Amino acid sequence: MNELAIRSLTGAIMIVAALTAAYVGGTLFAVAVAAVATLMFYEWTRITRGWGAAWYMGGFVYALLPALGLLWIRERDEHGLYLLIWVFIVTWSTDIGAYFAGRTFGKRKLAPTISPNKTVEGLFGGIAAATVLGGAWVLATGLGIALLALAPVLAVAAQAGDLFESGMKRRAGVKDSGTWLPGHGGALDRLDGLVPVAVLTAGAQLMGLT
Repeated sequence: MNELAIRSLTGAIMIVAALTAAYVGGTLFAVAVAAVATLMFYEWTRITRGWGAAWYMGGFVYALLPALGLLWIRERDEHGLYLLIWVFIVTWSTDIGAYFAGRTFGKRKLAPTISPNKTVEGLFGGIAAATVLGGAWVLATGLGIALLALAPVLAVAAQAGDLFESGMKRRAGVKDSGTWLPGHGGALDRLDGLVPVAVLTAGAQLMGLT
């Protein structure tokens, strides 16, 4: 099985698992989120070992805030499931759109000193995918129209989260944050984009924008 097939199969399994936990909600979702946050923190501490207490505490906050954000989004009101799925759609479509647009059209390097494989074309591909698919979900479910404008902003945030984690790995001299996910690496490698999207969406909900 080639790399793309392995990556796609692992990705599909993760999507099914995430959607199932989100749909069930309650204790199952809370336990799943806590487990993933714990794994993220563990990987963070391995990457930043020897960098000092500030990085250690930063990792705790980095893992905790999106976990709280996801739980808040899911359980706050009757639209929580729809909004949570929107968060997933924006994050996943950004990643997938950037990956395929970068492979197909990528020429200009986005941040060559941090992540040489990322391109400007991939960035725009991710933004376009998140805007279209996230917008379609908003229109289909009746979520707040402010999310139509928020989707491209969060797509940029997701890719910034990806670059931040890539910078950490480059400093640590490692390729992936872990080896748990065939074709993807570790939990941080897959969730670096979800971190800012979850936190910012929860913040927007607190401010009444969603």
